[in-house]
Parts: sequence; C-alpha cells; structure tokens
Amino acid sequence: MTIPIPDLQGRTLWRFHGGIHIPDEKALANHRPIETVPLPERLWVPLQQHIGAPARPKVLVGERVFKGQMIAEPQGFVSAPIHAPTSGRILGIEPHPVPHPSGFQAPCIVIEPDGAETWAERPPPLLDYPQIDPALIRERIRWAGVVGLGGATFPTSVKLSPGPDRAIHTLIINGAECEPYITCDDRLMRERAGRILEGVRIIHYLLQPKTVLIGIEDNKPEAIAAMRQALAATDLVDYTEIVSIPTLYPSGGEKQLIKILTGREVPTSNIPAQIGIVCQNIGTAAAVADAVLDGRPLISRVVTVSGRAIACPSNLEVLIGTPIDHLIAHCGGYRQPPAKLICGGPMMGFQIHDPTTPVAKGTNCLLALTSAESPDPGPPLPCIRCGRCATVCPANLLPQQLYWYARAKDLDRVQDYHLFDCIECGCCAYVCPSHLPLVQYYRYAKTEIWAREQERRKAEQARARYLAKQARLERQARERQARLQQHQEALAYSDPARPEDRAALIDAARQRAAARRSQLPKD
Repeated sequence: MTIPIPDLQGRTLWRFHGGIHIPDEKALANHRPIETVPLPERLWVPLQQHIGAPARPKVLVGERVFKGQMIAEPQGFVSAPIHAPTSGRILGIEPHPVPHPSGFQAPCIVIEPDGAETWAERPPPLLDYPQIDPALIRERIRWAGVVGLGGATFPTSVKLSPGPDRAIHTLIINGAECEPYITCDDRLMRERAGRILEGVRIIHYLLQPKTVLIGIEDNKPEAIAAMRQALAATDLVDYTEIVSIPTLYPSGGEKQLIKILTGREVPTSNIPAQIGIVCQNIGTAAAVADAVLDGRPLISRVVTVSGRAIACPSNLEVLIGTPIDHLIAHCGGYRQPPAKLICGGPMMGFQIHDPTTPVAKGTNCLLALTSAESPDPGPPLPCIRCGRCATVCPANLLPQQLYWYARAKDLDRVQDYHLFDCIECGCCAYVCPSHLPLVQYYRYAKTEIWAREQERRKAEQARARYLAKQARLERQARERQARLQQHQEALAYSDPARPEDRAALIDAARQRAAARRSQLPKD
C-alpha cells in the first residue's frame, strides 16, 4: 500500500504492516526549551552503555579526573569508551542499579564533582574533514564514545564502517520520535537543526550515499519547519530531503522507517547495510558533529522528563551518570506519588524501582505516570486467539505463537517463528484483550536463548582448548621421539669403528692399560 504526499513533489511513502494510533501526549513537554541541569552531588557512570563488550576502567579510586577525560576504554571492535562527564574525584568502581529491564546492578564509576568543570585536553577540531582520511574520522567518532542515541546504543563508528563490499546508496536520519511523551528529538531539531545537519554532512562524507532522507512524523510541524529552513541554507539541499511521514506507532523503528521512506524491506536476520541503507538518529548526528568539529566526547544527552505526576515536564541536557531523582527534583518534584516510574517511553520503556539509577547514553526519557495514565490491567486472562496481536505487529510476526512457545520454554520453536525480528514495540500487548504481558515473554525467551548461546560458546571454547592441549602433548611427544632418534643416529654416524672391529679395539685398550700398570713402581 502506498501513500502519496502531495507537498513533496510526488514522493511516495509506503505503509508497513500493522502499527497502532495512540495518544502522543507530547504536548506535556514539547513546548519547553532544553534546559541544562545543575551538577548533582554524585555521578554513577555505567561501564556498559552500549551494545557490545563493556568498557574497561582506566582510572583508580581516589584519582582526580577532568571533564571529557577517558575513564574507561573499549574492549574489542564492538565497544565504546566512557568519558568523565565533569571534573572531580573517583570515589569508587562498584555495582550500582543501572537502566535495564531486569533492574540489576552493574559496575559503575562513581565520581564526586568538584564544581570546577575543568576540561581535559581535547583533540583538535577537524574542520577540514573532507580532506582527511575517512578512517581517521571514524577513529575520532570511536574515541568520542558516540553510540546510537535513539535507544539501540550501537557504537556509531562500527555502523559507519559497512565494509568495502557494501555500497551505501541511502542514508536515513531518524527524526520520527514515534513513542508517546518523548520530545527530546523534537526540541533538538527545533533548537539545534544546524548542528544536526553538520553531523549529517560528516556522515554523508563517510558513507558517500546518493540520497539522504530525514524522516520526521507530521505531528512535529515546528521541527519540520526548523529543519527545512536550516537545510535551505546549506549545500546538503542537493541530495537531502526532509520527509514528513504519517504519525503511526512505531514508525520510528529502523526497519519500519526504511519501509516507509524507500519501500524496501530488510530481510530477516539481516541489517540495513546489506541492502545499501544506513540509519542514524537525530541525536547521534549532532553527537558526531560535536566529536568531529569540537573534539567533544559524548558526556551528556537530552532527556525528556514527563508524565502527569511530574510538576513541570521538561526537556533537559543531562550529564551521563546523573541520578534520576536529581532530574525529578529539577522539574519541581512530583505533583502526586507516581504509580510507575518508567525509563524510556510507555510502550518500550521499563519500570525503575531505584531513584538513584543514573542516566545512560541510551536514556531518552523518564516518565512519572499517574494511575490514570498507567492503569493496572489486572491479572492476565487466557488467550482467546482473537488475532489482534498479529494484525498490529509491525514486524509481521505471529505474536500468539511466540507467546505459546516462549511460555513453554520451547526455545527452538520460538526461533522458528523469528523471535529476534521482534522489536519489542509493545503493540501486541497494547491491543491484547486478555492483558497478556507478551513483550515480557519475548524478552525472557531472548535472554534465555542468549544465555544458552553463551554457554554453548563457552563449551566450544573449552572443547577447543582441550583438543589444542591434546594436540600439543602429542606434538611434544613426537618431537621428543624425533630428537632421541636423531641423537642415536648421530652417535652411530660419529663412531669411527665398524661393529665387527669394536671387540678388537676393546682388547687393545685393555692391553694398553695393563702395560701402564706394569710400569708403575711396586711397593
């Protein structure tokens, strides 16, 4: 199904499968400009803020650090460094609650700010980046710890290295921000459109696509106008188009936005780069510009604090590691005790139980919802097989089958139904008349599969180590035998006498010894 857009010179948009229309609730905060939050008393900076291996600390307890100083280095290609959000002293490296659906604790670097905001030495700006090797630009982005700020937190330097066998023809900048309440990207586009487009230009230089499409939902007219005005003043206008897309959740999903803008579908278990497309978030583009043009690492981000339990819903520029209760206090506290405290949006977010949980790079929203906004659905009822979940699933899956097999812990069958194509958007649970917590079952099944896969890899590594040890022992035994044989052959080769003459030689030696004894003086 196609949807013509009359004001975009004939551009056609495509309709992805499923999706739902839900109240966007963006008016609570989208009128509030971005504010800077004062320094908290403590910062808890998680070492795992990205997809891939966690960063490794490179500071010691008691050490003084400066703003922007690298305090944890990446481990491996798919990883990202962590930088000090401000200057101060390292109080500890210890477990602390982090933003995660499980609510578990993870290692964090605890910093006591000194209030001086003293910057570490930064790398020089790369203002002439079109004359610089793209590999050096990617390395700068990697150094800065830039990750996807739309929620996936995939290291950006990796995503901007598609490989020589993948020619990128389309770059998509995701400004859809489809989930209710969240307005941080909306305000970023209104207030910092120029910085976003500078990041787009850098990404375009690295990927060399023919076309750049910036997709923004049509419920953000001010953001669309600001971006178009900023684009008209640049040379990007020759190959860049700002596209207003219909408001439909979850149009901001990567595969769904690709479908809307290009009509192409990413094959299951594949990534967009395999069909010549790369997607980046609005905030990520701005962070790329900060890293390349200013030498500034990713140490803060814009966060929406909203919900009707908040006294003054706002959009805040927040240092990474700032505890959530500090943001709530900055927004005037609670109007009333919240029924739920959610990290992320109401559809894909998760409940937070510890108010000292810090902001991470992927934290785009904090919601304090009243009981009216988040009513208790009651206990789940038996599935009535109505099929509504399949109708709204944007990944065109069969959520009911996934639910049955996840509930039965049949992890092989649940993968047969493409569990990992699920983007956990929550559409199925939203429309379920039985109030089944479907997404929780899918998350559980994914976690179990990942754990099983990790155990399998460990077993394979142990088996490989055992086989390598056995091969080493056998090789050493063969080498010892070979050396012994070579030694024996060398002895045989160096003996001047033939075997049949050895007895005569021995007799001659005995005679000489007897003669010497006979010449000795007698007592």
